Amino acid sequence: MATLGSQLLPSDRFGSWKARWGIGRMSYLVPPGLYALGRPGPEAPVVVTANYKMSYDCVRSALAGRQVWLLVLETFGINVWCAAGKGTFGTDELVRRIAKTKLDQVVEHRTLLLPILGAPGVAAHEVARRSGFRIRYATIRATDLPEYLDNDQVTTPAMRELSFSLRERLVLIPVDLVLAIKPTLAVAAALFLLGWITTGAGFGLALAVAFFGAVVAGTAATPLLLPWLPGKSFAIKGALCGLGWSLLWCALMMRDLSLPLLTATTLALTAVSAFYGLNFTGSTPFTSPSGVRKEMRRALPVMALSLATAGLLWLGSALF
Repeated sequence: MATLGSQLLPSDRFGSWKARWGIGRMSYLVPPGLYALGRPGPEAPVVVTANYKMSYDCVRSALAGRQVWLLVLETFGINVWCAAGKGTFGTDELVRRIAKTKLDQVVEHRTLLLPILGAPGVAAHEVARRSGFRIRYATIRATDLPEYLDNDQVTTPAMRELSFSLRERLVLIPVDLVLAIKPTLAVAAALFLLGWITTGAGFGLALAVAFFGAVVAGTAATPLLLPWLPGKSFAIKGALCGLGWSLLWCALMMRDLSLPLLTATTLALTAVSAFYGLNFTGSTPFTSPSGVRKEMRRALPVMALSLATAGLLWLGSALF
């Protein structure tokens, strides 16, 4: 059992910044186990979280000045919500961790406080049957835990409400950009060479910029403008951002390209942005696995058709 502090050090904040940018994100974790925050006694509450260090840091910093036990589950560096979906923040791991830490010998009560977003992975009745501990789903956000504890462990409606503000969307963008950077650079380089060979270095650079802009439209503009883009489909939202970018690019290149080439470019850039907009579904709080699969079945064939049509138009223009 380890004792931990609630104050985040510069190294903790730097580690979180790196994780936001996808640097060492999958290894940003702490050992699972039972931690003492302050000097908790046998009656102190037990808060359960994941061993993704950013989740762990959010919880311990939110509980500054409190005497609390922190039970950290082995989720292999995945946050609570995603780990619940994957099953690692789940019934078996919770029961196993209770037994391994001998929690029944540490505390006199038999209540565990779990994050609401962990509920999909945990069967409360099974945990009670197998361990003797009952589960209370406390709050969605770690920052609401102090109020929850002061409110006699009663969850208010506001504690159950999951927001998705501009700031919350903004912090998700860097990871998507980093994940997209390698394929983006490869495709942009190929387009630059293609444009250089067929027309000249200037046109090659314009093609590379066009593709890079479409990726940014899907990974950055779509999340930022999400509430104001019409429709429920993320692919459509991404396509609209891509369409806006492609129209701007085509307006700048109108004197240099024929109508078929402008049409091909618009189709291709819109499809690329739509793809990255669709990819953002995994970062949002209001999608479901079945909904994502349904949208993928509908959107991916349309994207593929758009790219194929764009390719045929480019080929036709080159041959004729």
